[in-house]
Amino acid sequence: MSERKVVFSVGEFYHLYNRGNDKRKIFLTNNDYQRFICSLYAANGSKSIHLSDFPRWSKQVWEQDRGKTLVDIGAYCLMPNHFHLLIREKREGGITTFTRKFLTSYSSYFNLKHGRSGKLFEGPFKATQVDNDPYLNYLYSYVHLNPVKISNPDGWPTKIIKNIEKAKSFLNNYPYSSYQDYLGRERQEKVILNPDAFPDYFNSEINFKNFLDDWMEYSQSPNSE
Repeated sequence: MSERKVVFSVGEFYHLYNRGNDKRKIFLTNNDYQRFICSLYAANGSKSIHLSDFPRWSKQVWEQDRGKTLVDIGAYCLMPNHFHLLIREKREGGITTFTRKFLTSYSSYFNLKHGRSGKLFEGPFKATQVDNDPYLNYLYSYVHLNPVKISNPDGWPTKIIKNIEKAKSFLNNYPYSSYQDYLGRERQEKVILNPDAFPDYFNSEINFKNFLDDWMEYSQSPNSE
């Protein structure tokens, strides 16, 4: 097993990500996505919450007492074969405990549901420390704009978006990230986030949307590469 070079420290920010083993899809159904999202909530606490105790792990899950949270989550995005998380270490060992809990929980669920065995993810999760403000600001766009790859598989972000309005519409309706929470929509999933632990880059919902729209518009520029 490879050794992770990043050392987690309380109060520091990190970009966590991982993909399916052999680049396989790790989400096959809407229920798979929902289960993973619920795991982000249930695993982030000092108390144990067993999602298998709740039919379809929906409303009741968000009402459970999970104790003291282990990390602060600023943003997340789930893609068919990988995920991204923007996280702040809240207490010593928090990230390690949190990721072990939700990755183990989801892997067990996925293998059982889809009748498979073996490793679901491609080794240990990857982590990059976010050690400066411009990089942290950039990650809010990078994480949330990932779904544009689905609506524009031939290019973004290394090539021009063929239909930017279609890309914006797709992103606006993509349910498997924290994008809609930053737009101020009422969703149960918003309790996953603790934006107060992160810099206040966006003073309104429209400011956040404009921020991401600007990134997409920038990709249209011939000078963006």
